[in-house]
Amino acid sequence: MSIGFYCNREVVVVEPHASVLEAAQIMREHHVGTLVVVEKSENENHPKGIVTDRDLVLEIMAPNLDPEVILVSDIMNEALFTAREKDEVVDVVQAMRSHSVRRIPVVNDRGVLEGIVSMDDLIVLVAEEMDEIAKLILQEPDRESALRR
Repeated sequence: MSIGFYCNREVVVVEPHASVLEAAQIMREHHVGTLVVVEKSENENHPKGIVTDRDLVLEIMAPNLDPEVILVSDIMNEALFTAREKDEVVDVVQAMRSHSVRRIPVVNDRGVLEGIVSMDDLIVLVAEEMDEIAKLILQEPDRESALRR
């Protein structure tokens, strides 16, 4: 199955010129720990980076910098890895592992942001699949008994 089927389509975004304080307020308002940094053009969001609550803590709060004057573009991770909607889940997991990232924005063929997938999302997916396998295993003796009557 493709990652486009599983990704979260409600992505919270921020533009690079926003202050770090604005980014933190957006995170709080939407109850998220990650923002995809985008450049907007014609009602389309093109991902350019990512910023996390951890970035805010390590880059701004810990060194006691002013969050009102520092821009998101100053701290965002520009080494952004994306997945295409049609990419297979197993390939996306492999990419996340090889790049040591926990979240990957999902884009369409034009590079427009369509969603985001996190390692947590994938763990839930695997857990659901494992639950279905467990149910199958538990049903097997009943099915076999019914066939042998």
